[in-house]
Amino acid sequence: MFLTALLRRSRIPGRQWIGKHRRPRTVSFHAKQNMIRRLEIEAENHYWLSMPYLTAEQEYGHAAIRRAETFAAIKVTGPSLHLIPEVKTTRKM
Repeated sequence: MFLTALLRRSRIPGRQWIGKHRRPRTVSFHAKQNMIRRLEIEAENHYWLSMPYLTAEQEYGHAAIRRAETFAAIKVTGPSLHLIPEVKTTRKM
């Protein structure tokens, strides 16, 4: 039995496309091209994210005036209806 298993080692046990011991799929040309394209996009994203638009000093407090103006506008108009939580009642029948 051991000799038979050894001689017939190339056989995939069970269903050959699913399971733990499955036949590996061949990598096509299009799969390689798609992987290269995804890696190039990831490298470009890494490049752009490595250089921030604002420095840490410029970023600190850069929107303080805009936030103050927005808060003043909200205080003048009063609370919005979409900020008030909706109360739901349930009826038991």
